[in-house]
This record gives sequence, structure tokens and C-alpha cells, in this order.
Amino acid sequence: MAINRVPVLKRCRSLDLDPFYLGVNKKSNRKSRNAGKKMSEYGLQLREKQKAKFIYGVLEKPFRNYFEKAEKMSGMSGENLMILLERRLDNVVFRLGFARTRKEARQIVDHKHVLVNGKCVNIPSYLIKAGDVIEIREKSKDSTRYKEILDATAGRVVPEWLDSDVENLKGVVKNLPTREIIDVPVNEMLIVELYSK
Repeated sequence: MAINRVPVLKRCRSLDLDPFYLGVNKKSNRKSRNAGKKMSEYGLQLREKQKAKFIYGVLEKPFRNYFEKAEKMSGMSGENLMILLERRLDNVVFRLGFARTRKEARQIVDHKHVLVNGKCVNIPSYLIKAGDVIEIREKSKDSTRYKEILDATAGRVVPEWLDSDVENLKGVVKNLPTREIIDVPVNEMLIVELYSK
């Protein structure tokens, strides 16, 4: 499986992105080398695509597949793309506060710690639906790892489309997210323009 091993803060600098959106509490004091340089239209579009891919931890081919799926859905392609990315199981585990970062959420799903509607799902790209119940399996709930994670994510705000029961490491998808409530700093219209060339 392909893995992106670029240092997080370095990548955030190059994409002009706050590490907070990845669940990382560190800050970089260095300035990007490209600061102040004027970017071409293509450069801006490419940066927005790279930003979305980096935030959600998706590589090029699956990202392209999400875009094609978003185009076939009714409504605006850009908004559909962001909603599809937000519905990924690893992202939902991160949003519920059961992981410090999306990368950690992906690992938790990979290691079969997550149940969806009582069934073990180990596919990070699994798309959740409204009404789904997501929980950490019983065997893993008492581990010190989750106590540390809950301490670290205690102040994190859970989005309104999710309902989180932190004590029982359980969450419910109340309804599917809309673009207005997805707080990711990506201009999806530029991604649509890039792919429609």
C-alpha cells in the first residue's frame, strides 16, 4: 500500500495549511519558501487538490475516483466531493474524538478496533450512512491508548451531524454532513476546475 511519508509540518507549510486541521497541535515557526510569490491559476487549483488529499489522507487514484463519483451524484460536484471525503470511516472516527489525528484513526480502523452497526469494519474508506452506529470494540475500550486519546481530544468539538458518547466510545451518525458544516479550508470549486480541463 502506498503511504505518504512527507513530514507533516513541512507539508502544511508548503500548502499554507494550519496543522490544527490534521489534529496536530504543533506549530511551525518557519516561513514557506514560496511566501510572497504569485501563483498561476493552475498552481492555485493544484494546491487546493493537494490540500484536500493531504487533510483526508487520500492518494491520487482514490481521490480521482471520489471526484468521478461526486460528478455522477445530483447537486454540485465540489460539494459532493467534500461530503464523500467527510463520510469516510477514518474521518468519522477522528471527528468523534476517538483518535488524535486522521492518520491514527486510519490505523485504528485498519487494526479492526471499530464496529459499524455491531460489525467489524477495517476499511478506512468505508462510507458511513445516516443512522450508522460507530463504536470501538469492547476488547479495546479499556486499553490505556484510548484513555490517552480521550484526554488529548477532550476539548475537540464534535460536528453537529454526529452524536458522540465519549464514556462508551460510541457515536451515532445523526444525518449526512452538508458542505456548510464541514470546516475544512479547501476551495472545492478550484478542484472541479482542475479536473474539468
